[in-house]
Amino acid sequence: MNHPTIRRVVTGHDAQGKAVVKIDEPCGDFAQARPNGFVYNIWTTDTHPANNDGDADAGRRPGVFTMVPDGTVFRILDFHPGIAQRVHRTDTIDYIVVMSGEIDMELETGEEVHLRAGDVMVQRGTVHNWINRGSVPCVMAIVLVHAKSVQAGGRSLEAFG
Repeated sequence: MNHPTIRRVVTGHDAQGKAVVKIDEPCGDFAQARPNGFVYNIWTTDTHPANNDGDADAGRRPGVFTMVPDGTVFRILDFHPGIAQRVHRTDTIDYIVVMSGEIDMELETGEEVHLRAGDVMVQRGTVHNWINRGSVPCVMAIVLVHAKSVQAGGRSLEAFG
């Protein structure tokens, strides 16, 4: 399966406290999250405020699928035409940039928003599904920030899916 060419550059510090490039590599190992839907985690954090100490590659944190409690996930999504449906809600606020291609975001009411390369979106804990009806993959950069469950209509709207 062909995936987008994305270069991951991560900075840090040397033993003397000077700024250095720690990682400079292509993102080559996209994981299949569902049929025709692929993900590559660029970086994750697990504290608030985030901790910039150490040399561990937090993009390789095991077990990260959607959310890190009290943390963030920065990832690239590569959604091919015919991506399998996944209606879901996350306990996150998501900052999304469509880098290439087109995609439809469907809400639980059936309302849809068509997004194209260059469009940005803020997803605030809503029930949604991604649909790629086009002929080419849609590549999105997304930052997920852990959030409290949404409170609406006098009840807590919990994450699922």
